[in-house]
Amino acid sequence: MRYIITLLLTSAPAMAEVPRVVTDIPPVHALVAQVMGDLGQPDLLLARGADEHDFQLRPSQAGAVADADLVVWIGPELTPWLASALKTRPEGAAALGLLDAEGTALREYGADAAHGGEHEGHDHAGMDPHAWLDPGNGLVWLDLIAAELARLDPENAGAYAANAAQAAGQLKELDAGIAARLAAVKGKPLVTFHDAYGYFAAHYGLDVAGSVALGDAAAPGAARLQDLRAVLEAGEVPCIFPEAQHDPALIERMAEGTGVKIGGALDPVGSSLEPGPGAYAALLTGMAGTIASCLGE
Repeated sequence: MRYIITLLLTSAPAMAEVPRVVTDIPPVHALVAQVMGDLGQPDLLLARGADEHDFQLRPSQAGAVADADLVVWIGPELTPWLASALKTRPEGAAALGLLDAEGTALREYGADAAHGGEHEGHDHAGMDPHAWLDPGNGLVWLDLIAAELARLDPENAGAYAANAAQAAGQLKELDAGIAARLAAVKGKPLVTFHDAYGYFAAHYGLDVAGSVALGDAAAPGAARLQDLRAVLEAGEVPCIFPEAQHDPALIERMAEGTGVKIGGALDPVGSSLEPGPGAYAALLTGMAGTIASCLGE
């Protein structure tokens, strides 16, 4: 009997290990988690409540990046601290930069802004890295993530493809529901804390009249604040939105005496959400609900 058991054990094919995957921000982590399903759990580097632009890896996290079979991230435009860590990885180690991936739809900062840079002195140029706020990119990325995991783990290729297809179907339904909800507030201008919502606004036909700050780390100048205050005082903007991880005091001062409502805090990176496979959907639905509630559905 011992011989038979030993023979069975030694003749069974070795099971391939599921790739160790590291991700940078919650929406990317959620997409990867959906594709991996029950096969494994990706690591998320950005701690809950942390700022994606000003983040330092702990030694354990740097080690996880170095040892990962695959790193899936937005790109150095959003998380430059990860770009440095990736340089420590062995040559040829797998990394999927989503902004540079084939099929990703990119936008320039300020592109198609209904109120443009004229009244703001808009000089914020360059590619906008907040591409996950267009769910069309989320659909593209699900397939890319599944393909890369299948390349590293061909034994489970079918499971990755099936998981990605299921997640894509759910995302399409979610997208349709959000579009229906936001249809009622199209044409109503809004102001945000910083210029991060171009993808979301373009996809759903929203009118972003301006932002207090041009970039995540850019402090607004006096002339910019004065111009934006004039826009608010004109009475055409119903709502201004603060942002998670940023002091709302400036937003409150800008809105004071204008009659403009202060909406709930927007969270473009999902830093306040519980990480997991549902975080991407929660981010999109939460943002839509916050905007729709303030603008008046």
